[in-house]
Amino acid sequence: MHYDTTELVVGTYLDEPRLALLTDTEAREAIECLQLLERLDPDGRGPAAGQLAADLARRLPTP
Repeated sequence: MHYDTTELVVGTYLDEPRLALLTDTEAREAIECLQLLERLDPDGRGPAAGQLAADLARRLPTP
């Protein structure tokens, strides 16, 4: 697929505030699940899950 990057993208946007993709609580729960996966599957996807959990945790504000 080819996209023309020379044209401006225009549109209308709502003035209402946008909701976060995940709440802090949901993000922390997802991190806990990823850390559990890391412990349960050390030879498969565990290390990747642990790295993703660490990356996400660094993006969250401190409680």
